[in-house]
Amino acid sequence: MSWTICGLFALVAYFLGSLPTGYLMAKSLKGIDIRECGSGSTGATNVLRTVGKEAAIAVLAIDILKGAIALLLVREFYLMTGGNILSLSWQPWLITFAGILAILGHSKSIWLQFKGGKSVATSLGVLLVMNPWVALGTMAVFGLVLVARHIVSLGSICGAIAVNILMVALHQPLPYCLFAAIAGIYVILRHRSNIERLLAGIEPAIGRQL
Repeated sequence: MSWTICGLFALVAYFLGSLPTGYLMAKSLKGIDIRECGSGSTGATNVLRTVGKEAAIAVLAIDILKGAIALLLVREFYLMTGGNILSLSWQPWLITFAGILAILGHSKSIWLQFKGGKSVATSLGVLLVMNPWVALGTMAVFGLVLVARHIVSLGSICGAIAVNILMVALHQPLPYCLFAAIAGIYVILRHRSNIERLLAGIEPAIGRQL
């Protein structure tokens, strides 16, 4: 029974993350396949470049919610059952597991032949539920880098590094620290092409075309 419940939460988290927000937004508003435009990502930054600011804000908000809802469902389950079905000691591990599946779903959507975004916004939604202070600290690092350099990918990479430091500094549970490490590495790997452009000095600033 315990493993069945964990499996169900994993499936729900993955399918929530898999909702192709950016793809649907670009298709409905401009009739384009966003995977064939700009960077090919379905995330908010590419939506900003190819569709517009309002659409990008909507995609960003929904992608954050996808990650947050996946974890809130786990918390609601424990509030309803009081740990009588699954031990309370499982909760941080199940939250971490759901978070990882949500960001995996966002970047490897079953609806888009396992393509998607860079998982930054969905990771932020996960962090907001895990620990709002870690999330706010990560957003602050992202924001400072964005203001200084106007490059979203650089801010995302710096945020992926900062989240690990913040998790340790704020003495978060081991499962959450593991999530930060796994998600941080994954987000950086998803930015491989951006890193190559950064090193070559050709990564575009926010709002500019590739």
